[in-house]
Amino acid sequence: MLPLTLAEIAEACGGRLEGGDPQTVVAAVCTDSRCPAGGALFVGLRGEKYDGDAYAAQAVAAGAAAVVVRAATADGLPADASRVVVDDGLAALQRLATEVRRRAAVKVVAVTGSAGKTCTKDILAALLRPVARTVATTANRNNEIGVPLTLLDIEQDTEFVVVEMAMRGRGQIRELARIALPDIGVITNIAPVHLELVGTVDDVAAAKAELIEELHGGTAVIPDPEPLLDRHVTRFRGRVVTFGGPEADVHLVSTEPRGDATHALIDAFGHRGTLDFSFTGSHYLQDALAALSAFMELGYRLDEAREGAAQVAFSDLRGAVSELPGGGLLLNDTYNANPVAMMAAVDHLVSIAAGRPAVAILGDMYELGPGADGFHRAVGEHCVAAGVRVVAVGELGRGYLIGAADERWFPGVDECIAALFGLAPAGSAVLVKASRLLRLERVAEALAAGGLAAPTDGSAAAVSPASGEDGDA
Repeated sequence: MLPLTLAEIAEACGGRLEGGDPQTVVAAVCTDSRCPAGGALFVGLRGEKYDGDAYAAQAVAAGAAAVVVRAATADGLPADASRVVVDDGLAALQRLATEVRRRAAVKVVAVTGSAGKTCTKDILAALLRPVARTVATTANRNNEIGVPLTLLDIEQDTEFVVVEMAMRGRGQIRELARIALPDIGVITNIAPVHLELVGTVDDVAAAKAELIEELHGGTAVIPDPEPLLDRHVTRFRGRVVTFGGPEADVHLVSTEPRGDATHALIDAFGHRGTLDFSFTGSHYLQDALAALSAFMELGYRLDEAREGAAQVAFSDLRGAVSELPGGGLLLNDTYNANPVAMMAAVDHLVSIAAGRPAVAILGDMYELGPGADGFHRAVGEHCVAAGVRVVAVGELGRGYLIGAADERWFPGVDECIAALFGLAPAGSAVLVKASRLLRLERVAEALAAGGLAAPTDGSAAAVSPASGEDGDA
């Protein structure tokens, strides 16, 4: 964090400092009472299942320079403990983050979208790191707590911040944008996600477009074409950069797979150049175009992206390709799922299968509202059209089944794991993907441990009777 005195922190948080030297300088913030060693500032957060204020004394004992807590907790701290007393810890954290962002000489890029926002963030961060000091969202820090924590990672020499923004309802992207004050806003795409919470796909577009509305003269990076964003972009008075389509500002001219990498010829604002990306999958190239658009809006040339393009590393459980025993491949994309991302992952599976039998183990997609069955069926039809065998998991996963002779269904993850041996031929290319709540990564872990191979003791794994009834015809 930028070094701030306790007096400055108290003012930024909208609280009052009690105890301690107002000129004490703090350069780190944490919300975990186990991590304040070295003089960090501990901020107590409250939720339905936790009360961070209750651990303020523990944070002081662990070496926190000061704590940010509510008045009721402050009275119970050691008399000599420095404390900033506030009405709400989360609001204080957010206000402090905004103050750090205001003081820092940084440019902030915010990334949102129905799918691909994490990978776009990963790609943009990889492009920037060889050329500039860059802070980027880590893990799943993309909400009302994670965004301020990312901003609080800003240091004195930081030049750029790449912030991922997630939403589960109207108003949340607006709230995050008002904390981060982005210079550039990237919307990766619009798809049917969170429909149970926001209503229609048009409502999803409106929720994502809150980022554009909060730019106040910055640059909006948007997919082209995307008619659902048109009415929002028309009202925007800043700069608009498009990516994706053949007429977009940044678009692909040609691509060539090269082993685990992709060679791409790109047209950016009328200038062409080649980049070698350290990944495969056509949908990730769309994410790369979004990232390149922001990269160039920050003042860099296309050729300056070459080093970073070759060093992209995606976050965990997103498009990870690994070998399976017996010559197979595992495409582990289990972090989350929606219909658009699911179909893109199936296409990715086909592109890397290289003649192997292709099998998609697909679990429930959540928050799709009353049209959930139709969305699942569309994915199942896409799989059949692509020549991919479907193994479905979960109650909603039944919707993937469209009557193909080799379909299988399992009621849950445990039943699927129990039946892995013999579920697909050795040497298959296997995709595993579902919404995060299902925890389908357990299937991917079992596969990586040799789940398709025959047990060494000669025994066979038990198959759930329920899976057989709605599996092979």
